[in-house]
Amino acid sequence: MRGYAICTAPRSGSNFLCQLLAATNALGRPLEYFNGPGRRFFDDPSYPDDPLEQLDRIKTMGATPNGIYGLKIFAHQHDWISGKVRWTEHLPDLRFVFLSRRDLLGQAISWTRAEQTGQYRHTQDARAHPSFDADAIATYLARIATEYARWEAYFARNGIAPVRLIYEEIAAAPGTAIGSVVELLELPVRLEARLDRVEVKVQRDPMTKAWRDRFLAERRDLDVVDSL
Repeated sequence: MRGYAICTAPRSGSNFLCQLLAATNALGRPLEYFNGPGRRFFDDPSYPDDPLEQLDRIKTMGATPNGIYGLKIFAHQHDWISGKVRWTEHLPDLRFVFLSRRDLLGQAISWTRAEQTGQYRHTQDARAHPSFDADAIATYLARIATEYARWEAYFARNGIAPVRLIYEEIAAAPGTAIGSVVELLELPVRLEARLDRVEVKVQRDPMTKAWRDRFLAERRDLDVVDSL
């Protein structure tokens, strides 16, 4: 058995990548297995909170029949299990994928809207109407930059050279992203992208652009370097 962790930040296009990889039926079924409330909401009402039990789920429900497992983890989710379990020691032959998004402001706007509405996927109903909040967008922008920086430090400190995937490139050429993970796992196969099996949809709309324009108009200042 061998597998990989997708290390990333919220609203990075990770749901799209996870479904894209799972759709091959040969690259595991990566999900946020350390997110008990999320798993209970989306998949399994009996999903556990105990990290050791969650690790067992990674190796069972997170695996495809060929013995490849996958998971997704945010830096702040690592904090939830830190000190409770040395999770990497429980996952055999673990490899790493670092997923990022070039458009950090768009990512921050997406996170702000998701938090306001409770709509993290297009299949969910919005619980509230979103309203522009420059402070919230700036906060999530800083949090995203911090999440990415923490992963970069993690890789550097541990001498890890992860496979680096960028959301915008995955969207343009999903087959190439699949090929990168196949190569990472040293699988002697060629897998095709099955977009017909991917359920998540892009949630960007005219409001996204309006918020971007307004945020830049209000907060753009070349003489300020933000502290994280």
